[in-house]
Amino acid sequence: MTGLSQRPLPSPLSPEHEAALLPSSPSRRTRRQTMLRWTVLLPLGGFFLLPLIAMVEFSTREAQGRRGLQAWAAIADTPELVSAIATSLALSGLTTVLTLALLVPTLTWVRLKLPKIRRLVEALCLLPLVIPAIVLVVGIAPVYTWVARLLGESPLTLTFSYTVLALPYASRAIDIGLTAMDLPTLVEAARGLGASWLTVLVRVVVPNMRGALMAAALLTVSVVLGEFTLASLLNFSNLQVEIDLLSKSNAESAVAVSLAAIIFVFALLFAVSAVSYRRSRPIDQDHA
Repeated sequence: MTGLSQRPLPSPLSPEHEAALLPSSPSRRTRRQTMLRWTVLLPLGGFFLLPLIAMVEFSTREAQGRRGLQAWAAIADTPELVSAIATSLALSGLTTVLTLALLVPTLTWVRLKLPKIRRLVEALCLLPLVIPAIVLVVGIAPVYTWVARLLGESPLTLTFSYTVLALPYASRAIDIGLTAMDLPTLVEAARGLGASWLTVLVRVVVPNMRGALMAAALLTVSVVLGEFTLASLLNFSNLQVEIDLLSKSNAESAVAVSLAAIIFVFALLFAVSAVSYRRSRPIDQDHA
């Protein structure tokens, strides 16, 4: 009886059914996740890369079916285009500084002291998404009459309008950064040690949300470099306005400039990702 009791009972399931009931191994799950990832990324990559490849192909066309960089070289030989590029880069920097200077203190103060109006502030920041640019121009044009009298008719005055356009994107990035940190505890500890509000903002809040600030800056630069309607209707010259004018006489150079702007934004995106990864890597190693 002892020998019979030690024998395993026969399983009523077949080996295939037993294998199906067993939990999948980590390697099998990893393979499935990898296949799913590539199944999603390959079509998306093709969707985004095909237009860029077409732009490269079109911008390198020359006479008699030859290939060359004549359209790219013509960028430096167009003074108006070079001036417009410099103007757009200056607008990007000024708009980024003004946007961060407005949003970081405001959203921090609202989250700490006025949480009841947080939804109202978010709704106000999102308004530029639902108001068409042509409507914004109708409302902003009379204001720019006074701006021209006070600051002159420089295209850099578009900074104020572009700050409004960048609010929805930059505010969401900054709000995510504030949510990811224990803001009340950090601020209370700094204030308990005698730090002023400016010191708390500069030395406590900002260092703990560098990734969010870089993301907000990148989104702001993207908005400024791609904006056309406001500048065109307000009779200012920026990168997109000059590209539109250049496309009527030299389409290849216009496409080359557009592609260069896209590459510039992608380079900024990868730079932000690299900086964020380097800052988070020591923390991950310490936990490991």
